[in-house]
Amino acid sequence: MTQATRRERDRAGTDREIRQQARALLVNDGPAAVTLRAIARELGITAPALYRYYDSREDLIEHLRADVCDDLTVELGNDLVEIAETDHVGQVLAICRGFRGWALAHPQEFALVFASPAAAGVHCPVTTPGTAKDSFGRIFLTVAGRVLANGLPITRPGVEVPDALVPDLTTFRDELLRTIAESGVDLHPDQLGVDTAYVMLQFWVRLYGQVALEVFGQFPFPVTDPTPLFESMLADLISDVGL
Repeated sequence: MTQATRRERDRAGTDREIRQQARALLVNDGPAAVTLRAIARELGITAPALYRYYDSREDLIEHLRADVCDDLTVELGNDLVEIAETDHVGQVLAICRGFRGWALAHPQEFALVFASPAAAGVHCPVTTPGTAKDSFGRIFLTVAGRVLANGLPITRPGVEVPDALVPDLTTFRDELLRTIAESGVDLHPDQLGVDTAYVMLQFWVRLYGQVALEVFGQFPFPVTDPTPLFESMLADLISDVGL
């Protein structure tokens, strides 16, 4: 083994330890606890030594966020394995239920990726998956792309897109088309208009809002069992988009 190869392996091993320790701090104490000083203390090294691996805390947080998104994607992918690609409703339900289940089991990771960007110290998208180039967004949009590619419109009767939103939604729609194409789904631009992008955005906002309220315990009244409330909302969403 060459000296260079040994150094590369040592560096990769240390990098894994840094991320593992960052994840442990996140899970145990929340996003604000993930600092270079705390990680260095736990690993028994100096804080400046960490700058050989990450330019800043924000750089480390962004890599940690990507790790969390990858883990979530694996879980959602496993949920889809037993569901036929032609079972569009089943796949959409599995993705939504899987996202909720993961969020409840991993509240700190959920907070890092999907909430409290100021506390996390890094910009985290809370609008819709796919606006960022992450694996989580792609798996959501792959399922949506399959629905659209098979001639099932994602729409809502009488939907009217506010004129003021059209420019932003057009940009958003173009990004969705690029992400869906990268996932391997052949989708004609006519199958994803601005009105469809608007409905998809609203779908995500409602799903995210419901899950966030449950994860952070922010329902406006005590809810003994939130599952029926979630399932009722999910049934409404599926119906509203024509599935």
